[in-house]
Amino acid sequence: MALAKKKIKKVVLAYSGGLDTSAIIPWLKENYEGCEVIAFCADVGQGDEELEGVKEKALASGASACYIVDLKEEYVKEYIYPILKTGSVYEGQYLLGTSMARPIIAKAHVEIALKVGADALCHGCTGKGNDQVRFESCFAALAPELTVIAPWREWDMVSREDLLDYLAERDIPCSASLTKIYSRDANAWHISHEGGELEDPWCEPSKEVWTMTVDPMDAPDVPEKVQLSFIAGELVAIDGKDFSGSEKGAGAYDALMYLNDKGAAHGVGRIDIVENRLVGMKSRGCYETPGGTILMAAYKGLETLILDKESLKYRESIGLEFSHVIYDGRWFTPLAKAQLASAASFAEKLTGDVVVKLYKGMAQVIQRRSPNSLYSEAFATFGADDVYDQKHAEGFIRLFSLSSRITALSQNGSLKDLEK
Repeated sequence: MALAKKKIKKVVLAYSGGLDTSAIIPWLKENYEGCEVIAFCADVGQGDEELEGVKEKALASGASACYIVDLKEEYVKEYIYPILKTGSVYEGQYLLGTSMARPIIAKAHVEIALKVGADALCHGCTGKGNDQVRFESCFAALAPELTVIAPWREWDMVSREDLLDYLAERDIPCSASLTKIYSRDANAWHISHEGGELEDPWCEPSKEVWTMTVDPMDAPDVPEKVQLSFIAGELVAIDGKDFSGSEKGAGAYDALMYLNDKGAAHGVGRIDIVENRLVGMKSRGCYETPGGTILMAAYKGLETLILDKESLKYRESIGLEFSHVIYDGRWFTPLAKAQLASAASFAEKLTGDVVVKLYKGMAQVIQRRSPNSLYSEAFATFGADDVYDQKHAEGFIRLFSLSSRITALSQNGSLKDLEK
């Protein structure tokens, strides 16, 4: 039986109010006869402008209801902060802004579907991107009994022109037009930009690409310092202001917004990368993550003060592996749970203060302190000290390099002479 002919009584659509999902609502009703369509919109901090009028748009397009779920605080506290503790950076640069939002959106999507008694989930992801894998992997882990409908893998529309014509034929209002150049995705952590001139990796991004941060060339000529305070790996204060959640309206989301404003004003957090998509192709994108860049720099600055060499090395290996876990959409897996727990165990000692200097696109750690610091001036000083006898280094080096010494003696024939 073809999927398009499968009997679906009620479907919950992940709805944004954009061109794709505006077309999906009537398409579902036409292709799944008798199907009730319910729209679901996740507020993960993409901004009031994107959410304005979204419910009215969904109902005008044919949805029977529209649920807008505020996930902002949970997103930062339960997803961004734990990922921060892993130190995850995908392919050396990308702070995973799009991919880290997908698990919480998928979870809320499933919760709404179960609440209203739906028998299907629907998303507007294309068949070329990463998000189809991320969402559907989460769906499989949370509610495998629900059917998943992906219109871009079913319908014969292939362009924005096709979608606009489809809506026009049905007199469904849509603010989208053919003049849209870039594809953008925003949440509290970042905004991404793809399309337009960015499809040519030799083409430098124009000023029109960037929407969140000041051009570093136009940023203030005077640097600004920001002090971040952590307790057990959790950000609790910035510049002396409590963001621990103990005060009404001053929690994790507010902390990130504060850092976003600070970083954006100084052009912090811009990257232009060509990345490897999960589906096999490369894509070029520009990302703006001002607050996240500051937060990551501060956290790693504190780690260098507190974690010993082997612990930091292992935490870095977790970060490398987890960057692929989260990028690939494997949040709800035993592997992810184990890696997050391991990173959290290292974070237990991460208490202290870090000062980050912001200046023309840079976020540089310039001060750090902690009651759990392993740094000792008495040991590290180049001056006279009473705790370290430099003569002891000779025996350590001889044992440390013993395998190299034996290899060299073996190669030049001297080892056999020693064994006689």
